[in-house]
Amino acid sequence: MHERDFFNERSEAKTASCSCPRCRLRAEYSVRWIRRTRKDRLPHGVNDRDRALFSKLRNYLVRVDDTVACQKCRHRFEIPSHQNLAFF
Repeated sequence: MHERDFFNERSEAKTASCSCPRCRLRAEYSVRWIRRTRKDRLPHGVNDRDRALFSKLRNYLVRVDDTVACQKCRHRFEIPSHQNLAFF
């Protein structure tokens, strides 16, 4: 089974404060994320390995957008990579 069979996915947008490397403007940007929440029950047709994996899974967020455009100079820059996955 794939990991995505154990999760419900939902899109959401959050704001992130980033600064443009070209013009140094610090602003709030809307960044898209996918919220993956663990399903209440196991899907049909799982084996013992999948049961063990399912018991250890946690809910988490995955960032979809990698770049944003500066509000002042329109230069596209990357969002820092240490903010691409968040557990909750």
